[in-house]
Amino acid sequence: MSVGSRPATRTTNKTRSIAIGEARPRWWVYVTLGAGLIVVVTPFIWMLLSALKPEAEIRRSPPTWWPQTFTLDNFHELFTRLNFPQFFTNSAVVAVAVTLGNLVFCSMLGYAFAKIDFWGRDWLFRIVLGTLMIPGVVLLVPLFVLVSTLGLVNSYGGLILPFLAGPFGVFLMRQFISGLPDELIDAARVDGASELRIFAQVIMPLCRPALATLGILTFLASWNNFLWPLVVASSEKMYTLPVALALYSVGQNKTQFGLMLAGAVVVVVPVLIVFLALQRHIIAGIATTGIK
Repeated sequence: MSVGSRPATRTTNKTRSIAIGEARPRWWVYVTLGAGLIVVVTPFIWMLLSALKPEAEIRRSPPTWWPQTFTLDNFHELFTRLNFPQFFTNSAVVAVAVTLGNLVFCSMLGYAFAKIDFWGRDWLFRIVLGTLMIPGVVLLVPLFVLVSTLGLVNSYGGLILPFLAGPFGVFLMRQFISGLPDELIDAARVDGASELRIFAQVIMPLCRPALATLGILTFLASWNNFLWPLVVASSEKMYTLPVALALYSVGQNKTQFGLMLAGAVVVVVPVLIVFLALQRHIIAGIATTGIK
């Protein structure tokens, strides 16, 4: 018995050593992730510290990393010189409306493509995916002509309506909903529930990870959108924050970097708040919406 038990003992020890080796942290992984974190975070730290410097110190060569003189003049000028509440309200209204529109309409389209069998569904979905290859700049002129014809220039409608649904959001929601079990939908249909009720009470509660992912990506894109608001907004009352900062940070034939950096800090804060509020859903949403 003792002779026969030796191979088993050796195998057990070998398996245990392999498991310990796999569980042991690999230092190069942490070094790589740490280096990547430094590369990503450094520009934001530089932006924040530079926003607290006087204009002369920002332009100093060689530049200083830590402010020699702390000042809030850039933020004070940002909130007093610019019509900041109006610009912030415009950005918030547009970003929230576009985000909510994408969450609702992209989810509806994703549910239809994933769980409703109708003629031409696959070909229509391929067409939607094909639009992902069209650069946004190519659509700028046709969209402006359409918005101008509808009389929506310099209005919230012109800023919001062209972006209420996007092909990426449709693809994301379709991939996630495709992974949901058909038995839940079949059971709801047997109980007499309509497709709208199934979508609202069965599908949407199960799509929280995908909705969180789509929400943060859409909000980020809409909040930072510069080109379309610059084209559509023809008066100051409809300017969004990126447009206002770009136009009002230039004065006396030179760029005021302090004002621009302070505005960039204010623009980034809402995005960070939304990300921190939804971060626990984002990883799950990305992990469960792969190509099937």
